[in-house]
Amino acid sequence: MLGGAFGAPGFGFDMLLAFDRFILGKAALLVLLATTTGAGIIASGLAIVVITIEPGGLNPLYRDLLADATFHELLLAYDRDLADTARFEGCARCGGVVHCAPYWRKPRGRPCRLRREHDQRFSFCCAVDGCRSRATPPSLRFLGRKVYLAATVVLIAIMQHGTTDRRMRELTALIGVSRRTVERWCKWWRKHFTATSFWRSERAKLMPPVDVDRLPASLIERFAGDDTDRLVALLRFMGPLTGGRMQAR
Repeated sequence: MLGGAFGAPGFGFDMLLAFDRFILGKAALLVLLATTTGAGIIASGLAIVVITIEPGGLNPLYRDLLADATFHELLLAYDRDLADTARFEGCARCGGVVHCAPYWRKPRGRPCRLRREHDQRFSFCCAVDGCRSRATPPSLRFLGRKVYLAATVVLIAIMQHGTTDRRMRELTALIGVSRRTVERWCKWWRKHFTATSFWRSERAKLMPPVDVDRLPASLIERFAGDDTDRLVALLRFMGPLTGGRMQAR
């Protein structure tokens, strides 16, 4: 399955059991998402299921996702698969063989303990003398140079709508994020993200138009499935912003 977890190294029988609800129950959705992502498009009418995210209180399921080790294992499996695809395709500049050249990150916003491999950003370097160009594939875990994990930047920005002092205390207790940081993320979504060539191209394919003032909540609502399915779909959708040279900072 293109872009799916079955192609990830180390994805054994025990992992299949752990991911049963993600993979077996949602196979058709993931195949459709993988196809559209691989083609660089999101069809206008792609399983649009609008489920309004209530402004009152933290969504407990979203909150629990950030602390769910199985969810983070799923994202790592997707990233491994994307890395395998990039390695197979070789150097985009000269077509040469690429060698693994990962580097370590120190991500924040993951309120659960995981193995150190979760902090590794997959990347490659061309083996051809005179080229040596670096290629960093898309990621569902890392959003460019941002310190906090991509899922955290998405979910906290969603939960921020209608922020109250109580909600900010809950967010701070959950991942140690300050109000100033959350406000900066919201500004990034509505100012910097919407200014990228990627978004200007993709937003025209989303009908009816996405409410920019409610990003990212108005965008995640466009994907089908439960909260986990929609979050994974959104992270895949944002893939072009996470690989190689960032289009938005």
